[in-house]
Amino acid sequence: MRDAWRLAIGTFTALPVDPPALVDRSILGRAMLLAPLTTAPAALVWLGLGALSTRGWAPTAVVAVLALVVTALISRALHLDGLADLADGLTSGHDPARSLEVMRRGDTGPAGAAAVVLVLLLDTACLAALLASAAGTALALVALAASRLACAVCARDGIPPARRQGLGQGVAGTVGRTRLVAVVVTVAALAAALGAWLSGTLPGISWWAAALAGSAVVLTATMAAVVTRRHAVRRLGGITGDVIGAAVEIALAVGLVTAALAVTALPHP
Repeated sequence: MRDAWRLAIGTFTALPVDPPALVDRSILGRAMLLAPLTTAPAALVWLGLGALSTRGWAPTAVVAVLALVVTALISRALHLDGLADLADGLTSGHDPARSLEVMRRGDTGPAGAAAVVLVLLLDTACLAALLASAAGTALALVALAASRLACAVCARDGIPPARRQGLGQGVAGTVGRTRLVAVVVTVAALAAALGAWLSGTLPGISWWAAALAGSAVVLTATMAAVVTRRHAVRRLGGITGDVIGAAVEIALAVGLVTAALAVTALPHP
């Protein structure tokens, strides 16, 4: 488990960590399952920024942008790079080999730039609404953690790699379906419990609605990752590191949209 932790932190964050003593398919699969926990440093920053916003000490729009800047720095913008590369690859034509070559080059084209800008704008708009309240901040944190479930979703067994080298080749097929479902259900249950607990500290919000909102954020983010993976596999023949990164960013955007809608729609008794 120590090697899996080191691999997860070293892969998904810029935090210094000793290299794992051993890397095999079992450890790679565990690292993918641990990905949601690697959001802890960014989550602490989001929590602090949300506190500044809810107390009126900082404009919500500024706080929202800062949250995304810090998250990109902590993750080395790895997922944003994957989103840009996948967008460029999928818009380059229907030939998988050509798409993979475009993605491998790494230079960002018009489609990639547009995808990154639009997703960041959507994230910023959602966070500006969410970080203005304690309930919204909590749901934003749920969306952040749930977005990293995309790593395990893309590494599920039965999903092949699109090329013979790179992160996709290493992690493809390393996560069993039972473990994947167990982790998604666990994260959704924790999100529901967080929502139910938070409703007790905020008069006027029913506990069942808050619990439903938390689990909905997790489930919609996970479904967004599944849809992204399926489309990429259909077009490319398998997954790559860029597909995983893109799935994370798309899952985050969908999770934040769900959270923003939930905060707006939460009923009051």
